[in-house]
Amino acid sequence: MAELRDKFNRTIDYMRISVTDRCNLRCVYCMPYDGLRLIEHKEILSYEEIVRIVRIASGLGVRKIRITGGEPLARKDITSLTSSIKDIPRIEDLSITTNGILLEKYAEKLIESGVDRVNVSLDSLRTERFKEITRGGDINVVLRGIETARKSGLLPVKINMIPIRGLNGDEIKDFARITLNSDYHVRFIEFMPFGSRGFWSADKYIPRDEIKAIVETLGTLTPVRVRKNGPSKYFRLKDAQGVIGFISAITHHFCEECNRLRLTSNGKLKPCLFSETEIDLKPALRGGAPDNEIERLLRLAIEIKPERHNISDRSDLNIFQAMSQIGG
Repeated sequence: MAELRDKFNRTIDYMRISVTDRCNLRCVYCMPYDGLRLIEHKEILSYEEIVRIVRIASGLGVRKIRITGGEPLARKDITSLTSSIKDIPRIEDLSITTNGILLEKYAEKLIESGVDRVNVSLDSLRTERFKEITRGGDINVVLRGIETARKSGLLPVKINMIPIRGLNGDEIKDFARITLNSDYHVRFIEFMPFGSRGFWSADKYIPRDEIKAIVETLGTLTPVRVRKNGPSKYFRLKDAQGVIGFISAITHHFCEECNRLRLTSNGKLKPCLFSETEIDLKPALRGGAPDNEIERLLRLAIEIKPERHNISDRSDLNIFQAMSQIGG
């Protein structure tokens, strides 16, 4: 079985693929009030182009694919893509990240098309606050989608929350309590400097250790091992059915275990989330290049993958590119 390693001896077997920069929410920390300039439709990779990339990448050792956006369920006929990807023999794990607005509608179709798991981004459990953060979203629609996903077998359902001081930081314990009587995985993600210009600031940032200390006021956290090579460190409260994860890209970076590449919706391959370096696959894809040229570009992305990001070393901690543009 092929195995692709970078120059720091990390096995690269995971690709996150954004299928659209469009989203049906306008979260305050992600997008400016008036939205973002969207990529022209003709510049977005077709499903056929995405499947070709995955097929070639799988020959190099990529085994895990996560579909992201924008909001991936907002792209037309998304299950035809997930079905085609899962049909590639060497792809072992296929998951999707969503804001949950369309999850109730698509959950059963996703699992029928080969999707194994789902991550749901959710930043408040309070009706009015959720509406405010998302600029109009309905929390009840998302909660029904999460429950439908669980019943459909998209397991484990992971709920991703970004605690932000002054916005939703007072809900950390409420999210942690979800795990007491359900098997959901609740993950707290450090607020990263992406998105709406001027929204990110150091005083809104809550570091992992502070988040963890707040959760620990509910009881002792016991470490548990859930998956290999993931960014999240998992724990369980006493007698809880679910688990709690902490993802700390800034204060406790996980670069030495990073096993992924990112593909943007317009065909840019990013060796690191925080990297300004990109390799554009689209000219080769649309210029008649053979598979071995696509393979060369994939290998090049691995070759230039940095040992670690330097975001925690920077004084100008502001990256005004939305996650909807990169792929969440």
